[in-house]
Amino acid sequence: MMLSASPNTLAKSSLEEMLESLRQKDECDRPRDVPPALPSRPNSRARLPSARRSLPAKFNVSSVMEDQNQNGKEETEPEIKEEGKRKEKDLGVKRKSFGSKKMRTGYGSESPYVVEEEGVKVVSAAKVGPVEEQRPEWNNNVDYFINKKLRVWCRVANGEWQLGKIQSTSADTSLVMLSTADVVKVSTEELFPANPDILEGVEDLIQLSYLNEPSVLYNLRVRYSQDVIYSKAGPVLIAVNPFKNVQICGNDIISAYQKKDVDAPHVYAVADAAYDEMMREEKNQSIIISGESGAGKTETAKYAMQYLAALGGGSCGVEYEILKTTSILEAFGNAKTSRNANSSRFGKLIEIHFSAMGKICGAKLETCEYSLSIHTIPLVTNGYVSFDQSRVAQLFNGERSYHIFYELCAGASPILKERLKLKTASEYTYLNQSDCLTIDGVDDAQKFRKLLEAFDIVQIPKEHQERVFALLAAVLRLGNVSFRVTDNENHVEVVADEAVTNAAMLMGCNSEELMVVLSTRKLQAGADCIAKKLTLRQATDMRDGIAKFIYESLFEWLVEQINIALEDGKSRTGRSISILDIYGFESFKNNSFEQFCINYANERLQQHFNRHLFKLEQEEYEEDGIDWTKVDFEDNQECLDLIEKKPIGLLSLLDEESNFPKATDLTFANKLKQHLKTNSCFKGERGRAFRVNHYAGEVLYDTNGFLEKNRDPLPADLIHLLASCDCQLLKLFSTKMRNKSQKPLMLSDSTNQTVGTKFKGQLFKLMNTLENTTPHFIRCIKPNSKQLPRVYEEDLVLQQLRCCGVLEVVRISRSGYPTRLTHQEFAGRYGFLLADKKVSQDPLSVSIAVLKQYDVHPEMYQVGYTKLYLRTGQIGIFEDRRKEVLQGIVGLQKRFRGHLSREYFQSVRNGASVLQSYVRGEIGRRMFDIEAKLHADSVTEASTGELTAVIHLQSAVRGWLARKRFNSMQRQKELLNVTTLSKKRAGLRISEDKEEFQVQPSAMSDLQKRVLESETAFVQKEEENAALREQLKQFEEKWSEYEIKMKSMEETWQKQMSSLQMSLAAARKSLATENVTGQAGGRQDTSTSPFGYESEDTTSTTATPGLRTPTTNFTNGNTPELRSRELNGSLNAVNHLAREFDQRRLNFDEDARAIVEVKVEPEATGQQQQHPEDEFRRLKLRFETWKKDYKARLRETKARLHSDKRRHRKWWGK
Repeated sequence: MMLSASPNTLAKSSLEEMLESLRQKDECDRPRDVPPALPSRPNSRARLPSARRSLPAKFNVSSVMEDQNQNGKEETEPEIKEEGKRKEKDLGVKRKSFGSKKMRTGYGSESPYVVEEEGVKVVSAAKVGPVEEQRPEWNNNVDYFINKKLRVWCRVANGEWQLGKIQSTSADTSLVMLSTADVVKVSTEELFPANPDILEGVEDLIQLSYLNEPSVLYNLRVRYSQDVIYSKAGPVLIAVNPFKNVQICGNDIISAYQKKDVDAPHVYAVADAAYDEMMREEKNQSIIISGESGAGKTETAKYAMQYLAALGGGSCGVEYEILKTTSILEAFGNAKTSRNANSSRFGKLIEIHFSAMGKICGAKLETCEYSLSIHTIPLVTNGYVSFDQSRVAQLFNGERSYHIFYELCAGASPILKERLKLKTASEYTYLNQSDCLTIDGVDDAQKFRKLLEAFDIVQIPKEHQERVFALLAAVLRLGNVSFRVTDNENHVEVVADEAVTNAAMLMGCNSEELMVVLSTRKLQAGADCIAKKLTLRQATDMRDGIAKFIYESLFEWLVEQINIALEDGKSRTGRSISILDIYGFESFKNNSFEQFCINYANERLQQHFNRHLFKLEQEEYEEDGIDWTKVDFEDNQECLDLIEKKPIGLLSLLDEESNFPKATDLTFANKLKQHLKTNSCFKGERGRAFRVNHYAGEVLYDTNGFLEKNRDPLPADLIHLLASCDCQLLKLFSTKMRNKSQKPLMLSDSTNQTVGTKFKGQLFKLMNTLENTTPHFIRCIKPNSKQLPRVYEEDLVLQQLRCCGVLEVVRISRSGYPTRLTHQEFAGRYGFLLADKKVSQDPLSVSIAVLKQYDVHPEMYQVGYTKLYLRTGQIGIFEDRRKEVLQGIVGLQKRFRGHLSREYFQSVRNGASVLQSYVRGEIGRRMFDIEAKLHADSVTEASTGELTAVIHLQSAVRGWLARKRFNSMQRQKELLNVTTLSKKRAGLRISEDKEEFQVQPSAMSDLQKRVLESETAFVQKEEENAALREQLKQFEEKWSEYEIKMKSMEETWQKQMSSLQMSLAAARKSLATENVTGQAGGRQDTSTSPFGYESEDTTSTTATPGLRTPTTNFTNGNTPELRSRELNGSLNAVNHLAREFDQRRLNFDEDARAIVEVKVEPEATGQQQQHPEDEFRRLKLRFETWKKDYKARLRETKARLHSDKRRHRKWWGK
C-alpha cells in the first residue's frame, strides 16, 4: 500500500516564505563555476563508482528511458531538480509483492551523471513515456553495458543468481556469458546490474550502488563466508546464524564498543545506540529481535543483555541477576525441535530499568504465553484437550520436551531423587515417545547445576525450589498413568499402580480422588449432580490437561518470582530498554491453529515495523512540509483486518462458532468462505482448508482442531481437586483460576474466554508497550535448514529477507532523514556553539545559523515546520563539536577551580603550619617539663653516688691532663732558657775567640754547606718514614681483609669437607649393607626352587631384559667367594678414600691456619710481606685440584658399587 501525498496548501505560511527565501539566498550565494550539488550518496569508505558508469539502482528495461532529443542541452540547477522530482514521481511503481520479477525503480540518487575534464556536467533524467516507446533507449543502455563490459546478475535454469556479461540482445532476450564461460539465454527483464568489486562485502547495504535482490544476497554471502555475521540495512541490523563458535563477543569487544573504537555492525552497537539515545533524549527504548526458529534470536538477546549489563554496572548487582534469569527461562521455556536444539517456545519481553546515572536498578519480565501454550502446554488455554503439538504431553520423532525434565532426571542429587521417586528419563512416557533423550554436546547434569545456581542468585528459597521439582516429577508421573477399558462403550477406569500413587503423593492429594477426576466428569442436571464416565480418549485428554495446566501455572509462577527479585528500587527514573525475543513466522506442510496464532503475532510485529520505518516516517515528512519522494512498501493492514475485524474477522467468526455446541471444523471453514471471500488476503479451499496471504507469503491452514483448541475449557471438578491438594503451589494456581471467572464457581462453570481472545489481548498489551518506546530492530537470518556452518541457501535467505522488507528499508534509509529534532531541541542543545551572537534568538534562526556556521551541505538536511531533519551521520558532527567545546569549557573551569583551590590550600597550609609550630612548641615544652620532673623524681641515692663518682673521676682526669700539659710547657720553657743561655755563652766565647784568632772564610762556607745537607737528609728521612708508615697501615688493612677471606674460605672448606665426609659415610654404609646381604645370599644359594627358578634372596648377574626364565646357575665365574672378594675390595677402596680424606683435611687445615696466623716480622722477606695473597691463591688451587680428583674417584667407587648391586639384583627386579 502506498500512501497518498498530502495536497499542498494554497496559502504559504510565514515559515514557508522564510524557508523559501533562505533557499533562494543559498542559490544566489553559490558560485556559478561550482557544479550543482549531487543528490545524497551513501556514506561509503570506498570510492564510489564513476558517475559515467552509474545506472539506475533498479536496472529495468521497462522503466529506464532517456529522450536525448529533448534533453540534449545543458540545464540549470533548478530545472534539473524539478526534472529529477518529476522523474522520481513518474517512475514510482506500486509493487505487488516483495518478490515480483519486475524490478521496481530506484529513487533519488539513480540519475546518471557524465564526468568531463572541465568539470561535472549533469545530464537530466529521461522522460518517461509509454512502455512501447521505451524499448529503443533500453537497447542503448544494453549497448552501453556491452561496450563497457559491465557485469550483470542473471538467474540461470536452476534458479540461482550468477554473474555474467551481456554479449548481445534480441527483442526481450539477451545472451549472457557467465563467469564459468557458459553462455545462457535469459529474459532481459531479469537482468540486474552488479556492483563493482570495491563494494563487495560492504557493512551497510545502503553503500551498494545498485540495490537489488541478487546484490543483497551476494553481499551477505561474502560476509558470511568470512565469518562476519552482522550487516546493516539502514537502521536494521541483520544477524546471520553461523551455526558455530565465532569470536563476536567478550569483554574486549564490549570495551571497544563502549569506547567507540569500533563502529562495525554488531548487537553491541545496537544496544549501545539504544542506551545513548535513552540517556540523551530520556526516552524509553526497545530492541526487537525477530526471525524464524533456529535463526539465533535467543543468543542475540543474550548478547544485548550482556552489553547493557556491562554499561549498567559490574557483575555483582541486579544486572547479574538479570543475566542469570536466562538460565531459568531457557530450562523451563526452551526445547529441542526439528529445526533448533534450543528453540524458545514462548515470547519474552525483558524491560530493563535504569537510574538517572545510567545504572541498572531493576527489570521486569513479560511473556507472550500463547506460544508456550500452543507448542508446549496450555499456558493461557489451561485446557484438558489434546493439542496436536503439545510439548508436554505429545512429541514428534526427534524432538524433546522442555529441557528442565531431562536436567532434573540427570542432575538431581541422590537424596532428591529418593524424595521425589525420580527415575531415568527413558522410563517416562512423556519423554521417551520421541526416541530423543539427549542433545549432542549438551550436559544436562551440568545445566541442572547452573539452574540451581541461578535459583539462588534470583533468591528463590530452597523450599520453593523443592516444591517446583516435586510438581515437575508429578507431571512426569501423570504421563505414566494408564487406563483400563471396562465396557463396550470404551469407558475406562484408572489402573491403580505406582504411577497414580506417586503422582497423588507429589501433588499432595488422595489417590482415589485423583483416579475419579481422571476417569469421570461431573455434570449438573437440575438439582442433581451426575457423574459421567469418560472414554479412553477423554480420559487421556483429562490426564494430559492436568499435566499441562500444572506446568503452565508453574511457568507463570516462576515469572512472577523473577519479577519480584528484579523489582525496582527507589532509584528508578522511568528510563528503560526493552528486549523482545519472539518466535518467527512459520509455514509447514500442515498448519493448524498453532501456526495461525504465531503468524498473527508476526503480522502485528510487521505492522509495528512498517509503522516506524515506513508509514510514520513518511507521514511525518508530509506533515512537516519536507521535500520528499514516496517509497513504496507492502502494507499488511488488510491482512490484519482479515484476522481482527469485527464482526466478520477470522477471530470473531472463530469465537462465534466456538459458542455453538453442534459446530464442527467443517462448518467453521464454510462460514469463513462465506463471509471472507471478498478479502484479497483470503482464499477458500476445498474441504476444511483455507489460505491467508501473509506479509511473508501465502500459508495454507487446516481447520481441523480449531474449535476444540480455541474453546479449551477447564472442568470445575479439576479445579476443586487442585484446591484440595496439600501442595501450596497447586492451591495458589486453583485460586487464580477461581478469581479469573469473576463469579462464584459452580460445578458447571468453566473459564469461558477463548484462547484466541486471550492471545489477542496479550498481543495488544505487548504492542502497546512497544508503541511507547523508540524501536531498534534486529532481524536474525537462518542461512540453511540443516543447521550446518558455512552453508548458504540463497532461496531460504531470500525468503527471510523478503519477510523483513530489507530492500524497502534500505531505500527509505537512503533518501530519508533518520535524525530529527525540534527547533527548540536543536537550538537548546547546539545553540551555544554559535559564534555570531547577533543572530535572532528564536529557535529556528539559531538552528539555521548553526547549520551555516558548520557548512552543512543543503542536501544533508531539511528544515520543516516544527523540526530539523538530518541525514545519517550529520548529527555526529554537531555532537563531536559540542563534546569538544564542552571539554574545553570543562578544562578551563577545571584549571580555574584548581588555581583557586591551590591558593586556598596554600593559605590554609601556611596557617596550619604556623599553628602547628606553636602547638608543637607548647607540647614540647610541656613534655620536657613532665620528663624532667619524672627524671628528677626517679633519681635515687645510688644514682647520685654514681654521678658523684663520675664527676670525681672526670675531675681527676682533667687535673692529670692539665698537669701533664703544664709540665710539658714548663720543660719547653726551661729548654728555651737553656738554649738562650747557651747562645749567650757561645756568643761570649765567639767574641773571645775572635779576639784571640780570626776564622777562615772557606771553613765557614764548608760548615754551612754541611748543615744544609744534613737538613735536607733529615727532611728526606722524615718523608720516607711517613711513606713507610702509610704503607704499613695499608698492609695492615689488607691483612685484615685477608684474614676475613681466609676465615670465610675455611668455613666453606669445612662445609665441603663435611659434605664429602657424609657422602663417604653413606657409601661405606651402603657397602657394608651389601657385604652383609652378599654373605646372607651366599649361605642361601644351596636352596633352589623346585621349578628351576631362583628364590627371592638369590641374585643373578648375567640376567638380561630379554630373559624371562633365569636359572640358579652362576655364570661368568661369578661365585659367592668371588662376589665376597669383590665386595671386600670395594670396601677397602672406600676405606682408603676415607683415610685419604682425613689426611688431606688435616693438611689443608694446617696450611690455612698457618696463612691466617702468619704475622709480618721485621726480618721477613719482602716477598713474604707483599704477596701473602699468592700463597692463599696457590693453596686454594691445590685444594680445588685435589677436590676434583677426589670427587672423580669417589664417583668411580660409587659406580662400581652400584654396578655390583645391579648384578646382584633379582631377575624380577630388572
